[in-house]
Amino acid sequence: MPHTKLRRLVTISVAVTLGATALAACGSSDDDSAKDNEADSGPVSLTYWSWTPGMDKVADLWNKGQGKKDRITVTVKKQASGDTLVTKILTAHKAKKAPDLVQAEYQALPTLVSNDALADIAGDVDGVKEKFADGVWQQTTLGSDAVYAIPQDSGPMMFYYRQDLFKKYGLEVPETWDQFAETARALKKKSPETDLTTFSANDSGLFAGLAQQAGAKWWTTEGQKWKVGIDDAATQKVADFWGGLVKEGAIDNQPMYTPAWNKALNTGKQIAWVSAVWAPGTLTTAAPDTKGKWAMAPLPQWSQGDSVTGSWGGSSTAVTTDSKHKSAAAKFATWLNTDPAALTALAKEGGIYPAATTAQTSDAFTEPPAFFSNQKDFYTQAADIAKTTAPSAWGPNVNVAYTTFNDAFGTAAKNKSDFGAALKTMQGDTVADLKKQGFEVAE
Repeated sequence: MPHTKLRRLVTISVAVTLGATALAACGSSDDDSAKDNEADSGPVSLTYWSWTPGMDKVADLWNKGQGKKDRITVTVKKQASGDTLVTKILTAHKAKKAPDLVQAEYQALPTLVSNDALADIAGDVDGVKEKFADGVWQQTTLGSDAVYAIPQDSGPMMFYYRQDLFKKYGLEVPETWDQFAETARALKKKSPETDLTTFSANDSGLFAGLAQQAGAKWWTTEGQKWKVGIDDAATQKVADFWGGLVKEGAIDNQPMYTPAWNKALNTGKQIAWVSAVWAPGTLTTAAPDTKGKWAMAPLPQWSQGDSVTGSWGGSSTAVTTDSKHKSAAAKFATWLNTDPAALTALAKEGGIYPAATTAQTSDAFTEPPAFFSNQKDFYTQAADIAKTTAPSAWGPNVNVAYTTFNDAFGTAAKNKSDFGAALKTMQGDTVADLKKQGFEVAE
């Protein structure tokens, strides 16, 4: 095993199993902390890489307010999102020139931590944990005592449906996945040309969220080794469920975010969508003629009476190991994602759904999205649903798992073939990639 890979494995393994001791594994020390605090006592300038619209305006609130008092100035540099930003962060880190703060999607955190790019800021964020749902906070700790980021926005999953067409076809809003399947079949009998929804094989994040709701843990650690459980029982249940509906023709098998999908939603050929809290914005452009005809409900459950949801999307604010002012950076990250004024500005300027539970019931969310003006309690329901977000388990090669999903499930959906086989391919490719990278893997 290459020495560098061994160091990365030890770093992430210690982080997951021993929590705060990962700070030592990442090369930090009490002397480093002392130097950091000493440096932060004077004027400090921080750089923040973010893709959120209007983030510079939110940072200005800090610079003119709390930042001015603390003599900490933050400059926002707009970046691309997703894998592009992760690659850029890792490239900058190799040159020891990463910014002080970065916006990172939750699934990207293990990759950044295993490359020693993110600092453990647990010592600078006392009392912050209580401001977030447990399942959301857990994603920034990797299940340890360490804290690698502060949650910024979240994407709790929900069920969206055409209220008028459910009434027309005499359908009830499904409370369980079994009821969801029966609803899809009932609709097909009443209107053969209409689909309840589609299984989209180009949306790995959606599938991951559904597996998360079912209790899946795709990446965990076993001693000094990674353990991949993409084909665990929970995920197999989800794959078999959706694969069965596709195979029998109860739902469509075409990808989302295409002109054909937009038309299906806009004309009522598809009358429901399993999505997340940000769905109203998408529907506004995908199905403009249906404004005021949709409603939102909790995600169907695997067992009657349960109350749990998955997440699709969401990001955090992390402090890099290259920052010379980690405490100051952590102070800004905390303010950005917990201060009422900052959260209101994030919602207004960036259009995000904040992860902080108090913000989800703030004045910024008293009125429903314009597209859902008929559902006055939209955000009240959304806040209740967000609290039920299940924990997730991400690993250092999410990108490989997602790419394989698109390929294997794309073929299975198109051919209406076995989703279980596609899941095994996803598992195999993910394990093979970890080994290729030099990580130890528990079989």
